[in-house]
Amino acid sequence: MDNTKEATPDISAFLASSIHDMKNSLGLLINFLETSLPELGLDTQKKAAPMLYEVKRVNDNLLQMLAIFKVGNQFYPFDLSENFIDDFVREIVEQNKTMLDYSGIALDVEFDEGLAWYFDRELIIGVVSHALNNATRYTKDRLMLSVKEEDGELVVRVEDNGSGYPISVLDAGSAVSKGVNFASGSTGLGLYFSSMVAKLHNNRGKTGSIALENGGKLGGSCFILHLP
Repeated sequence: MDNTKEATPDISAFLASSIHDMKNSLGLLINFLETSLPELGLDTQKKAAPMLYEVKRVNDNLLQMLAIFKVGNQFYPFDLSENFIDDFVREIVEQNKTMLDYSGIALDVEFDEGLAWYFDRELIIGVVSHALNNATRYTKDRLMLSVKEEDGELVVRVEDNGSGYPISVLDAGSAVSKGVNFASGSTGLGLYFSSMVAKLHNNRGKTGSIALENGGKLGGSCFILHLP
C-alpha cells in the first residue's frame, strides 16, 4: 500500500499569480475610466470620480500585497538607481492628475531643482502615489507634494488641508515605525508596505523610515518618507 501523500501546493504562489491577474484587469479599468471621464458631462464626471478613487485604491492594495510577497520571498528585483527628482515628481503628478482633477482637488508641488537621489523608482512611486490617493480621504480641496534634501536625507511629504489624521491612524503609523507588524486592515496594509519599502533603502549606516503627523504647511495630515 502506497502511503505517499500528495504534496500540498504552495497556496501563496497561487495567490500571488491571482493578485497579478487582478492587478492587470484593474489596470485596464483604470485606463478606461481615465480616458472616458473627459468625454462625460460635468455631473457624471463628479459621480464617476469616487469610482476611480476606489478602483485605484484596490489596485494599490494589490500592488502592495504583491510587492510584500516578493520581498518576503527574496525575489523582488530591488533596483537602487539614480533618479532626477524633477522627472520623478512630474511622473507622479501625471499618474495622479486625472483622479485629482475630477475630484476637485488642487495639488501644489515643491522640490529642489537639479536634485538627484538613489532609490528604487517603482517602489517609491508606489509609496508616494498611495499617500496621495489616501490623502484625498482627508483633504478639503488641496494637497501638497514636497521633495527636498534635509540634513543629508531625501524627505518626501504629502500634506492636505483637512482636519488631520484620526488618532487610530496616527497610532498605526507609530506602531509600524517601531517595527510592529500592523499589516491587517485597510490602513495597516498601506503603512506596512510604505515602511517596508523605506527600510529597504540603506546608506551610510542609515535606514529609511516613514512618519505620520498632523499640521504641516496646509494644517491637515502629513505623510513623511525619509530616504538616506
